[in-house]
Amino acid sequence: MKIYHNPRCSKSRKTLTLIEEHNCEIEIIKYLDQPLTIAEIYDLLKKLDMEAKDIIRRGEAIYKEHYKGKILSNNEWIEAMIKYPKLIERPIVILGDKAVLGRPPENVLKLLNQ
Repeated sequence: MKIYHNPRCSKSRKTLTLIEEHNCEIEIIKYLDQPLTIAEIYDLLKKLDMEAKDIIRRGEAIYKEHYKGKILSNNEWIEAMIKYPKLIERPIVILGDKAVLGRPPENVLKLLNQ
């Protein structure tokens, strides 16, 4: 299991705690310290079964300053996430070929109960 984690985010911390309570092996990826590649974002989107715009944090100042009101392609949103990793919704948890957003943290139970 992998978690794309931001330790400063309460939802991310709660999701990680839920995983740890289930005694799962977990790889923690601090995506703000280790920015994702284009290939990694495409892989996440495939596993989430979502488009790039679906995992954009619209409350972030970066979004409001640079992207609010704009219509971007999937590739343009991915480029924005690479440039500004804070735009990526968090946490994202992967198990095998499936992934979920940890919003709310209980979403991770869908993976744990497979």
